[in-house]
Amino acid sequence: MSGDLFDKTTNALATSMRMRQLRHNVTSSNIANAETPGYHAKKMDFEEALGRALDMDGANGLSTSSKEHFAVGGVSVAKTRPDIYENPEGAVNNDGNTVDLEKEMSALSENAIMYKTALQLINKKMAALKYAAGDGR
Repeated sequence: MSGDLFDKTTNALATSMRMRQLRHNVTSSNIANAETPGYHAKKMDFEEALGRALDMDGANGLSTSSKEHFAVGGVSVAKTRPDIYENPEGAVNNDGNTVDLEKEMSALSENAIMYKTALQLINKKMAALKYAAGDGR
């Protein structure tokens, strides 16, 4: 039996919440610098890395025949790291700034909704654990 109290789904939701918090910080930074000349908006992606860690496409079933081969399969969900880079989709303004305030505000709202959804799912899982631990009382 595993010593981990939480399943892969709970760990993935917790990791998703951490990444969404980081995305909030990146997006907020873009919004705060919307009037800063020369500022280049940042973008953050973590969904692909999280998907690989969760093995959504079955890649963890692969194996290597030699230790010299590249490692295959997913990484631990807890070790999932985001990619933060300058947003290549940003149009450069006259002052060299690439922040699109409307897109950033929209991204901030979407991220908040996704964060709250993950939080609600974790709360439901914890309520189910509490119910099971209390013998259904």
